[in-house]
Amino acid sequence: MSDKTTHFGFKTVNETEKQQKVGEVFHSVAQKYDVMNDVMSMGMHRLWKRFAVDISDVKAGDKVLDIAGGSGDLSKLFSKKVGVNLIKNPGNVILTDINASMLAVGRDRMIDEGLKVPATQCNAEQLPFADNTFDCVIVAFGLRNMTHQEVALKEMQRVLKVGGRLLILEFSKVWHPLKKIYDAYSFKLLPLMGKFIAKDAASYEYLAESIRMHPDQETLKQMMVDAGLGRVDYYNLSAGVVALHKGYKF
Repeated sequence: MSDKTTHFGFKTVNETEKQQKVGEVFHSVAQKYDVMNDVMSMGMHRLWKRFAVDISDVKAGDKVLDIAGGSGDLSKLFSKKVGVNLIKNPGNVILTDINASMLAVGRDRMIDEGLKVPATQCNAEQLPFADNTFDCVIVAFGLRNMTHQEVALKEMQRVLKVGGRLLILEFSKVWHPLKKIYDAYSFKLLPLMGKFIAKDAASYEYLAESIRMHPDQETLKQMMVDAGLGRVDYYNLSAGVVALHKGYKF
């Protein structure tokens, strides 16, 4: 076992334990994940995701990698944007997640929607794809759960084509005047929602804590630059509750 430690929410754990603990969280919430997203964000997560797709600049025929894509919201939106079902010049979207329970939900959704989107279980820190493969890579609400974020970012940069874009949609640092209200919502209301809707308060306590441990907007921007991306910028959404970062491979 490694003697290196990392954070799991506000707790300090051995690095080798974090992946297992995060896996347990998402195995637990997989079946109620979409319902909880709608309740927690009052439906705003759908607008955030649509904005990410619009900002991506993907077009018909492009290749997109959806990392930690879970239940498949973004894969569905991207698949229609790039035309995965077109006969002429079809695009390609690959849905990935490290968690089998979440991936199964997303895979079933793609099948139910009649979309040609393959689902692949993999670790974002060791992507099973060749260099220079994708026009766009996106990770939404997944980076903060990764043990070695800097390794995952370099992997995402590696599989992008030159000129390709990396998009990171993630909870971030909220506008300071809203901090007290946001904290009360996160640490009191959110676990209650988890308890009554998903029958799992502890997992949503972790999710609230993991947001606070995630790098702020400027720190994540620098992490993307350090991973080899250029022209990195970000958009604050809903007063910084969420930020969308975008960087290019040159």
